[in-house]
Amino acid sequence: MVSSKEYSRIISLHFSPEVVRRPMMYNLAKHFDLTFNILKARISPREEGHMILELSGKLEDYKKGISYLQEHGISIRDVAQSISRDEESCTHCGLCTALCLARALYLEQDNRKILFDSTKCTACGMCIRTCPVSAMETEANGDF
Repeated sequence: MVSSKEYSRIISLHFSPEVVRRPMMYNLAKHFDLTFNILKARISPREEGHMILELSGKLEDYKKGISYLQEHGISIRDVAQSISRDEESCTHCGLCTALCLARALYLEQDNRKILFDSTKCTACGMCIRTCPVSAMETEANGDF
């Protein structure tokens, strides 16, 4: 049975220099009927490339598209796996919430604590630059 459910994930892609010049995103759209929104990218024809994108489509097509990318040597991770927060360092000052356009960092009204929903995070890096105690870290931060 083919799933018709719409599926969307924010993922991090790492390209080798050999793959950078190939039309991988075009092929995802054309052959797998996936849509993508590039959130952040650094790609050079002679270097490795790194891209954070939101990839959407039917779940079955999404899985096929991910397999296609992996078969062509592209390393893939959910952005949520690339992000961490040191809960003990966080002072819950709230500076990060003002800059988090994705609303991944937000204030819990009951206890006035800052919560982090990594599934909404786009790895923009604003929280990292803003946090006075460096409680937020992302692998992608060093790549851009």
